[in-house]
Amino acid sequence: MNSYSAPWWLPGGHLQSIWPSLRPPPRVSMQRSRWTAPDGDFVDVDFGGDPMAERLLVLFHGLEGGSNSHYARALAGYAESHGWRVAIPHFRGCSGEPNRLARAYHSGDSEEIDWVLQRFNRPVFAAGVSLGGNALLKWLGERGDAARDVVQRAAAVSAPLNVAASGESLDRGLNRLFYVRHFLATLKPKSLAKLARFPGIYDAQRVRAARTFREFDNLVTAPLHGFRDTDDYWARASAKPHLARIRVPTLALNARNDPFVPAASLPQAHAVGPHVTLWQPAHGGHVGFPGGTFPGHLMTLPDAVMGWFAGIR
Repeated sequence: MNSYSAPWWLPGGHLQSIWPSLRPPPRVSMQRSRWTAPDGDFVDVDFGGDPMAERLLVLFHGLEGGSNSHYARALAGYAESHGWRVAIPHFRGCSGEPNRLARAYHSGDSEEIDWVLQRFNRPVFAAGVSLGGNALLKWLGERGDAARDVVQRAAAVSAPLNVAASGESLDRGLNRLFYVRHFLATLKPKSLAKLARFPGIYDAQRVRAARTFREFDNLVTAPLHGFRDTDDYWARASAKPHLARIRVPTLALNARNDPFVPAASLPQAHAVGPHVTLWQPAHGGHVGFPGGTFPGHLMTLPDAVMGWFAGIR
């Protein structure tokens, strides 16, 4: 893999993670389609790029993300300028409208990944970012050889491959102050709105009081999605145990200074099997990888992902 060096004016994983969201690329014109899920709920999929393109990128976003996220803009912009079609499915509740059922989405939601990818009726290039990357990798490992009929190549960026390690890391120190507070600022109101529609699914007062992912996942995510508690959810949702069973050429890109993903939790080459390529640069932050002189650019990530799909990395 090509080397990556972070700009000197953005030192450290926190700045490299936060800066891209402050200077997102321009939005690409996209059209929305609503798909009915097997359980009667819905998922909104945004499409951009050339409708007649032979190559289709399907991008699964991260926690509380969507087609407006900086990385989605960057990848969609690349797709548009290089003759690709791009589809960005929104996890339930992330497209600006509450979903119909009590369930939402979670880090190990490989069943959602499966039916969405099957809808395209042809092999696609699949990418996932952060939470979406973990869910995609888990699906690839679970499906094994069968995934080849659905996906040509895959890439995961900044995926929390060991969900427990990432959850514990995020709940401590500056991470809790910077990131957990940010995510809970949208997750908690969504959860309380869901509670108004489905009384009794959890305790409103305890949700309001939650200050960590462990507390929130124990109250909301785990019971809504069939897990015993946070520890059961974090263990069963992790993609890391499934990586050796992946049979599709797959890139796993993780910066070793990612505040969300402790470097010690990342897999080594002997643990992933021959179809998975690990790229673990020293710098880049969480879904960051900014480059260039001030004010910088966000092309490192799309260049890496799309270059992998083209077979040149």
